[in-house]
Amino acid sequence: MRSSIRGAGAAAAATALVVVVGGTWFGYQQLAGPSCSGEIELSVAAAPELAPAVQKASAQWVADGAAVSGTCIAVNVSTSEPVDVAAAVASKHGATLAGVGQASGTVATPDVWIPDSSTWLLRLKNNGAAAFAPGNGASVARSPVVVAMPEPVASRFGWPEKKLGWTDLLNAVSTGKGLRAGIVEPTQDAAGLSGLLSLTAAASASGGDTAKATTGALRALATGRSNLRQDLLARFPRSNDATSIASGLGAAALSEEDVIAYNSTKPPIPLAALYLEPAPMPLDYPFAVLPGIEPAKQSAARVLFELLTTQGFKNRLAAQSLRAPDGNWGDGFKAPQGAPSPAGGPATAPPAGVGAVGGLDPSAIDRSLSGWSIATQSGRMLAVIDVSGSMKAKVPSAGNATREQVTVAAASRGLGLFDDSWSIGLWTFSTELVGSRDWREVVPINRLSTNRGLLEQGLARISPSRGNTGLYDTVLEAYKRVQQDWEPGRVNSIVLFTDGKNDDQNGISQASLISQLKQLNDDERPVQVVIIGIGNEVSKTELQSITNVTGGGTFVTEDPSKIGDIFLKAIALRPNAPR
Repeated sequence: MRSSIRGAGAAAAATALVVVVGGTWFGYQQLAGPSCSGEIELSVAAAPELAPAVQKASAQWVADGAAVSGTCIAVNVSTSEPVDVAAAVASKHGATLAGVGQASGTVATPDVWIPDSSTWLLRLKNNGAAAFAPGNGASVARSPVVVAMPEPVASRFGWPEKKLGWTDLLNAVSTGKGLRAGIVEPTQDAAGLSGLLSLTAAASASGGDTAKATTGALRALATGRSNLRQDLLARFPRSNDATSIASGLGAAALSEEDVIAYNSTKPPIPLAALYLEPAPMPLDYPFAVLPGIEPAKQSAARVLFELLTTQGFKNRLAAQSLRAPDGNWGDGFKAPQGAPSPAGGPATAPPAGVGAVGGLDPSAIDRSLSGWSIATQSGRMLAVIDVSGSMKAKVPSAGNATREQVTVAAASRGLGLFDDSWSIGLWTFSTELVGSRDWREVVPINRLSTNRGLLEQGLARISPSRGNTGLYDTVLEAYKRVQQDWEPGRVNSIVLFTDGKNDDQNGISQASLISQLKQLNDDERPVQVVIIGIGNEVSKTELQSITNVTGGGTFVTEDPSKIGDIFLKAIALRPNAPR
């Protein structure tokens, strides 16, 4: 979330009503008139650091007497944290974003949304908002993501003469060389997400055990994370003595604008902005016209967008320490030492009208956030894996490995991401797996500090049986077991993998399962159930009837080779632990 260090600049971005018009910028110039009638209100939610420039540009537009076809358009420009609007949009479109939480109810979805990054739009589209298709989406501003360091710390790394890369930072963070790194929670902050993507990419390219390197880097960052940007900034050293510098925050992924704003307060130790290579994904401020608005508002939005692409707006951006979309800047911009792309120089961003993250795979964002959530939180989980005969089916997209082999491989990879503080157990299920019982306990739930080896051995021994799918009996017994030894302060959950419908002729009915789960459900001792359905023989309706009662979620894929990513996403979307 954005910080509040901007003082008067942020205050100036308070909600403002300005009169603008529908049509085009050319039409505005040709048809500006002295009066208009009627009023259609266009609501615009802009990121805090951008809102003052949008508000002032709109106010100037009114002062110039804009009117088209005799109709007035009132523009309500509000300062809005991107994570708050994202929560509201997600709620409206049925999406679930990891780490974002529920909409507060005080933030309404606007007609036009200008968040700090297109990653918000990508995450919404890729996490349940299938019908979410905002118009335009082109960038109206830009701020590179940098690594902010107190200048004395940066000097030790060779700044400003030496050019550093993300591998250099990864080594400093993960080798315990005294660099105290921090990050704003990347599920809620676009600059934090950008830094996370760059650091995990460096870990993945480091050679050797990439999973171990990635997890180590994430855990190192997690020790210095903050939910609010202003809290993170407050942890930078506030005096020149060596003790303060050594004990304060030494590095964090922030925007260039954040560093400029922080240094404008004249702190005892200024921050250096390190432009690491390869360049991380910048904040690109997309102009998103949200779906469902009426044609008159769409016309007004088109005019407003054109207004925000003029040279005059570029200069307004400079006053807010922001660049134009092409990476250059307007008059009065005070660039940090070492900043690339001076005014008039070569552009380093996509061409005008193209979002900065247009080529980014949204699944890469989900994978990074899922890995972050798993590596930085603690929980208690029972993994339950289907070993019915149908799990012998081949998966062409996975080199003809069986469904069982693909599932076990995904579980094994996921296991490496869990911290030793997690408690995890393992069951398998089919029908009549142990006498008349449908399930088998392979490894009891226990801390990974003592259980990891047993789980690895247990997973390696799993193979399909000749039985059917005893889903209902297994879910009920697993729920009872996890609830029986429920631990406070942690998310207690079940993750069940299956490729079929319940077909246990000697087991309980669906109605009986639902009834008993409702009776067992306890708000003081909740157990989340996540079910991952594999292949085209599962019934999503059947699985959802279970998770609708227990909480958690149902994920179904016809391509079993994708269950690894689904597993990580499912874990990342779990709610925070009750206290």
